[in-house]
Amino acid sequence: MFAVQYATRTALRSNHFHYSDDCGGEPHPTAYFVWLALSQTETVLIDAGLAPDTAGAMPGLDYIGSPLEIIGDLGIAPGDIDLCVLTHLHYDHTGVVAGLPRARYVVQQRELDYWNGAWATRIGQEEWLHSRPDIDHVTASNRLDLVDGDSELLPGLSVHSVGGHTAGMQVVRVRTARGNVVLASDASHFYENIESDSPFAILHHLPDMFGAFDRIKELADGPGHIVPGHDPLVAERFPAVDRHPHVVSIG
Repeated sequence: MFAVQYATRTALRSNHFHYSDDCGGEPHPTAYFVWLALSQTETVLIDAGLAPDTAGAMPGLDYIGSPLEIIGDLGIAPGDIDLCVLTHLHYDHTGVVAGLPRARYVVQQRELDYWNGAWATRIGQEEWLHSRPDIDHVTASNRLDLVDGDSELLPGLSVHSVGGHTAGMQVVRVRTARGNVVLASDASHFYENIESDSPFAILHHLPDMFGAFDRIKELADGPGHIVPGHDPLVAERFPAVDRHPHVVSIG
């Protein structure tokens, strides 16, 4: 299991937490990741990051490079990826889906239905968060696997529907040599979210976000087996991969 960091950005704490506090005006850094789960027979990409064109239009973003380019430095070409699990369909998690020539896409049915339905374009606080071309590509693909709830995709790799951040948010549990690791993705952007029971600022349904925290803890083998979606501390809590400064081993 690897976390691959492809960008960083600094905003304010008030941008990142649902509940305000006295520290809201302080800088708060964000890291952007995709994840790789490798076995002897399967190569799984979890989320698809930001596309270069989108990244170039984001003020303050330090874009290290396309997720596919960084993964390529590990010796993994886009055509090597068998499965792409999309935890949700926000634009910073779908950016390079069209660059995967043979991967099967795994999405929660509820998530796809929401972004293709009437509400996504009427709720202003969420409408800006999706990329229509990315979602259209996934929707039209003959390599799309829709799941409804929890599902074991491969031996030792499963998805679990939690909602909260988006209508059909899912987390991924991977059995590794050190135990069951849960990739929380944006169900918990930062360690602080889940460790302090403090929801992220952008959410679809607040009770489900609290429920996601509980479910993640149930699925993981311990606090050290939980990997949040945007926390720079991931790069500090897990060991770097030799000669790959933006990749850490998480299991």
